[in-house]
Amino acid sequence: MGEPEHLNSHQRDTLAQIFNHPLSHNIEWHSILSLLNAVATVQETHKGHVLATLGNRSETFDPLRHKDIDAEQLTNLRRLLRKAGYGPGEASA
Repeated sequence: MGEPEHLNSHQRDTLAQIFNHPLSHNIEWHSILSLLNAVATVQETHKGHVLATLGNRSETFDPLRHKDIDAEQLTNLRRLLRKAGYGPGEASA
């Protein structure tokens, strides 16, 4: 799995949790945001969503009121990270 050396241990742990099988349902939003800020360009939209751009790909996330990311957003996050080369066994795109 691609793990940029500039990630701290908490961000590396979050990256590993994202690709755990089965889907982890207790990854906190602030951990996801920390990881995204380390590997992507992150902007907040006027509707309060988070737009993450990694390479030439972007994904919009809706921070939920509760602290954990939901399964649909986790799937979208996995896809974004995989396409940028962060998935297990993936080459950089």
